[in-house]
Amino acid sequence: MKIFSIFASEMSKITELSILIPNYNTVCLPLVQQLQALLQATFIPYEILVGDDGSDNKETIASNLPISSLSNCQYILREQNVGRAAIRNFLAQKAQYSFLLFIDSDMTVLNNQFITRYLKCPCLGVICGGVSIHGDEECLKDRSVSSRLQGKNLRYLYEKAEENKHIASQRQASPYQHLHTANLLIRREVMLQHPFDERFRHYGYEDVLLGKALRQHRIPITHIDNPLGFCTFETNADFVSKTEEGLRTLYTFQSELKGYSRLLTLVSGIHIPLILSIIRLGHRLFHRIERRNLCGPHPSLLIFKLYRLGYFLSLR
Repeated sequence: MKIFSIFASEMSKITELSILIPNYNTVCLPLVQQLQALLQATFIPYEILVGDDGSDNKETIASNLPISSLSNCQYILREQNVGRAAIRNFLAQKAQYSFLLFIDSDMTVLNNQFITRYLKCPCLGVICGGVSIHGDEECLKDRSVSSRLQGKNLRYLYEKAEENKHIASQRQASPYQHLHTANLLIRREVMLQHPFDERFRHYGYEDVLLGKALRQHRIPITHIDNPLGFCTFETNADFVSKTEEGLRTLYTFQSELKGYSRLLTLVSGIHIPLILSIIRLGHRLFHRIERRNLCGPHPSLLIFKLYRLGYFLSLR
């Protein structure tokens, strides 16, 4: 038994690493440079692969091209946008090392120990590092309104309100429901055996369904406090549109995501059809007013929650 334990411990050591960064219209050269510097200090074999999923912003592409000139780094420019799930599967197949670290291209490294903290953790399946919400006063303003009326950023307000759910102890309480690809380390063999579902071409929930698949196959997930910074927030109007896209994704795959979405749990818990009808009618009558608030300089989180619920019910 002791010999097996030692063998398992050796097998779970992270001795080589492929960092995989899916990207779309985001300048991620500074992120790659940060990660490369940290990896070089560890002396382990590594690579950083950036998969550009059909970006159409030429200036962004030009800014990212120098990535390929960095040691052990590659910027892979793909002409066709294949979607959030497929680009991650492509990077996993392209990777050469046995441990994969998925990082979203808009993340920021907050701590010089970011890589070494992962290397100290045994990985039998998956490790989730989490995210931390950051931003100065200037970047937290919503730039979709005039400077004279400039107000608060809705995405920042929402993420900050949810921040207590990002700490490791909260995530570990229901580990498979809190799997997020913004900062996710996974064994390559696990990823290849349980790839992202490529039906998820639009925003949202491809990582949630992966969490469900890992639970079904009893792949262990460990949550640790090793966050990357979430410091880039889209305009209020863009965030509302992205939220609507995510809700449409949730609606399309609701039968498969049951038990893995708080919104689905909320809706399924309302057993009185009249209440659902009233909420749906309220959204139909007031959604323009609600959206105007959410896209304006003083968005309300309460209105945002009501809007999400009403929008989802209106899809039914």
